[in-house]
Amino acid sequence: MRIAYRAESLIDAHLVKDALEREEIPAFIAGEYLTGAVGQLPAIDYVAVMVPESSAEAAETIVRQVEAQLAEARAAVDSWDGDAQLATDTP
Repeated sequence: MRIAYRAESLIDAHLVKDALEREEIPAFIAGEYLTGAVGQLPAIDYVAVMVPESSAEAAETIVRQVEAQLAEARAAVDSWDGDAQLATDTP
């Protein structure tokens, strides 16, 4: 098995795992249950998505696509000013 993705969160790990499995690449989340031990600390270096060596190259492309989508979504959230939006929605 090879690490295809080191996750920032358990949700990110599952998004990557699901994307890989949709492309019929078997994937396993290593360290999923360790997040309970670290509590509110970030899951970095605890959670990783693993794939078989034979699927590692194909997995890289899919992981890059998911990472780009996650980065885009995070940028959109960071640029959204919720307080300003709520003020314009209120009569």
